[in-house]
Amino acid sequence: ANVTVTDLEELQELLMVNIENNKHLVTGSVRAKVLKWGEDVTEFQPPPDYILMADCIYYEESLEPLLKTLKDLTGPDTCVLCCYEQRTVGKNPEIERKYFELLQRDFELEEIPLDKHDEEYRSEDIHIVNIHRKQA
Repeated sequence: ANVTVTDLEELQELLMVNIENNKHLVTGSVRAKVLKWGEDVTEFQPPPDYILMADCIYYEESLEPLLKTLKDLTGPDTCVLCCYEQRTVGKNPEIERKYFELLQRDFELEEIPLDKHDEEYRSEDIHIVNIHRKQA
């Protein structure tokens, strides 16, 4: 695959180190780019086939920018896989509930059952959700 890994500007160096340390595993291409939620995503077009999200649901102020970015990045055939740890302390349950409520305005969701997760890494508090744009 041809892959773009994204994070904030201050983490680009770490992304590059990880790419370098794993280049022997890469059979396509990997590049690191800055992606700040809520900002312009024109340089990431056309829409990717897949978006993999890991632990992106963590504070309320990030929900709207994250959802805007997902809407702007996805096309009708984009598959989004969202992996997150369900946290039960503080405001986390409320933030998670709000995220999925807002997400369902524009997207369809399907939770991947735990028995379909990798046996070695599965955990009751780790969730994987398959997300697609709603058809117009």
